[in-house]
Amino acid sequence: MKYIRFFIMGILFGVILSKSEVISWFRIQEMFRFQSIHMYGVIGTAVITGILVIQFIKRTKMKDAQGQFIQVVEQEPGWPRNILGGTIFGLGWAMTGACPGPLFILVGHQGWVFLIPLVGAVLGTFTYGMLRSKLPH
Repeated sequence: MKYIRFFIMGILFGVILSKSEVISWFRIQEMFRFQSIHMYGVIGTAVITGILVIQFIKRTKMKDAQGQFIQVVEQEPGWPRNILGGTIFGLGWAMTGACPGPLFILVGHQGWVFLIPLVGAVLGTFTYGMLRSKLPH
């Protein structure tokens, strides 16, 4: 019962993604074809929100669900790894029309065909876990 708030937030997040058309294959294709600013506006808003939330967490010394202080670990810049990872992520996103974030929403909202990208995401995560020690970090 103590995790019910996270379950409710997940449902709320799914509704917001659905209503904002972020899960729409057509919106995703418009973005990759530079035909609409809709997705760029959503992504830009998410980046700004993320920056503000991280700053809030740092300044208020917020605690997690277990009562531990949240520590934000600063990472060194890694352009090659970011370019490689972003390219792989973007290609998968463009080819499937499905962002990995809302894959479960897509399965529930638009049908079983999105099980294919979901399986691909799981296999990609598994492959990364197997190759992690050999990759640049």
